[in-house]
Amino acid sequence: MNDGLADAVASASADSYTRIVATLIRVTGDWTLAEDCAQEALALALQRWGEEGVPGNPGGWLMTVARNRAIDVLRRASVERRKLAELAALADPAMPERQAQEELVDDRLRLIFACCHPALALESRVALTLRTICGVPTADIARAFLVSESAMTRRLTRAKSKIADARIPYRVPTGPALGERLPGVLSVLYLLFTHGYNADGPPAFADEAIRLARLLRRLMPDQGEISGLLALFLFQHSRRKARRDRHGNLLPMDRQDRRRWDHAAIDEGLRVLAEAPQDDPYALQARIAACHATAASADAVDWTAIAACYDRLAEVQPSPVIELNRAVAHGYAYGPAAGLTLLARARVGGALDGYPLAIAAEADLTERNGDPGRAAALFRQAAAVAHSEPERRALLDRAKEAAAGSESRGN
Repeated sequence: MNDGLADAVASASADSYTRIVATLIRVTGDWTLAEDCAQEALALALQRWGEEGVPGNPGGWLMTVARNRAIDVLRRASVERRKLAELAALADPAMPERQAQEELVDDRLRLIFACCHPALALESRVALTLRTICGVPTADIARAFLVSESAMTRRLTRAKSKIADARIPYRVPTGPALGERLPGVLSVLYLLFTHGYNADGPPAFADEAIRLARLLRRLMPDQGEISGLLALFLFQHSRRKARRDRHGNLLPMDRQDRRRWDHAAIDEGLRVLAEAPQDDPYALQARIAACHATAASADAVDWTAIAACYDRLAEVQPSPVIELNRAVAHGYAYGPAAGLTLLARARVGGALDGYPLAIAAEADLTERNGDPGRAAALFRQAAAVAHSEPERRALLDRAKEAAAGSESRGN
């Protein structure tokens, strides 16, 4: 198989897989059948397109093959004629183009909201989104969740069964219900992105989260919070090529080569962010990320603006982690002593106890406040409870630097 053919099939899959699966689920009500038919269409494309050439409308070709496969399966199973008629209508040239496009849009939205239904456990929502909407192989999802492929298969089967047994509606909510459900959908995308952005997460998950956020924004242009989330993803992901040194170690933002940042993604993020509500939590986080992304150097970052965003974020979405980040921002905007004071307040109640980023933040503020010896001990403490090996190595490097600074001072 040549690279050009593989690229053509991959491109067609990215454009059409979700539409095909969503439409077949709507018509047949059978999630497994829809996924199987879509996968078989892609497999056949690898064979046929190599012999016959890539068709002029690859997505339409895949939809036709998947639809025909579904018809064959349903005929053998003697399923009611109505479903067969609806499947046949998918290829009806008499259907107005606008009506056909609207149905495809509705199907994709239905699928996203079904996969992210709050009746499912959050981990199941993420896994089902990856499998059904993104087409990620079950084995890859299992590796990401540190379970066996058979265990993940059972989890996905249970999630689909729950949708059927609980009669979870395959539709996009309207009115007040949409406002209640959309945050849950966005939280799944946020978790998906975070899982891919983390040091040991599969990078493709972050790419898929961005793709789905773009899709959701295109399908629901009136929901401004989607724009805030997408902008946040774009700013964060723009640094992906500069986050590690040549040995694979994580680099803090102030030590990254900003020339390696994806400035096209940053520009897109700025355009998207302009459409987001001012006080939406995702938009506030995106504005913070934008301050870093648009600064010419680490010294040029507008920490006063970042601190102001965190002040507002702490009001609209209070949490211990927000308070931690607020303390760091104030430490850079108004001096390390101010940051340490806020950090001490954030740690009251114990929610941040043992949290490596909280310990590392205290270490950084302590070092900048003139006590590198204590900072070195704190960096080592943070490394001992780090969640990943790259994070642990980065913290130990900071501990060595702080210790060297302490020795040079004669402490």
